[in-house]
Amino acid sequence: MNPSPKHISIYSLIVEEGTLIEKKISSGELELPNEDDERNQYKYSKSYLELNGYKHYEISNFAKLGYESKHNMNCWEQKQYVGFGLAAHSYINGCRYSNTCSLEEYLCKQSKDVKKIHEEQNVNDMKKEYMLLGLRKIRGVSISEFKEKFGENPIYLFRNELNKLVDEDLIIID
Repeated sequence: MNPSPKHISIYSLIVEEGTLIEKKISSGELELPNEDDERNQYKYSKSYLELNGYKHYEISNFAKLGYESKHNMNCWEQKQYVGFGLAAHSYINGCRYSNTCSLEEYLCKQSKDVKKIHEEQNVNDMKKEYMLLGLRKIRGVSISEFKEKFGENPIYLFRNELNKLVDEDLIIID
């Protein structure tokens, strides 16, 4: 094991229904930390990583300088990507899709459509998502990049939502 990885992701556990861990929690055999403990664990991890040379560049991600995930940053900046192969995911022109998970179906040359569409966004959906994804990044949303991409000012477009977040001291508009 590498004692000093270049990139670290930290996520809260999401317990999926029907899994072994869900059964153990339901039976009382296992207990998850409460919300306060979970937040404290996150704060401790963040401090520890930053003190050890990791840059906190996205809400769940830390990296040594120059090792930020290019793929993840492309996703959070709503850039297009194409996945090739079994179960690969893609995002093109506001459409998210994935290839089939079935190897047999994927390899079958007679099966012309091995893609499953998950979402087809209109421009308003894309604007909202761009803001939400941008708020995951520590540097936030670039007003000029939003204007360049959509031709509108996000401060005006999302003024009600942004004012509420500013009033609650959750974001700073600079």
